[in-house]
Amino acid sequence: MTVLSMNPVMLLSMPSGMEWLWIVLVVIILFGGKKIPELAKGIGKGIREFNDAKDGIKKEIETGMKETKTTTPQQDA
Repeated sequence: MTVLSMNPVMLLSMPSGMEWLWIVLVVIILFGGKKIPELAKGIGKGIREFNDAKDGIKKEIETGMKETKTTTPQQDA
């Protein structure tokens, strides 16, 4: 099957098997063995900060919704 006859969604799929091996080899060649732990540490720190910010925003939204429910005036029937 040629690339032109493939489903476009398949071109965006995650790499598998041999593709991951090539990616790892290219990363090792580009950054070297000593830089990879520093790179992984930086990526981990970025992910942690992103998750902390996401959780903070989620808590703000939840508290805002609770405050809105408690401050909404009750209508008399």
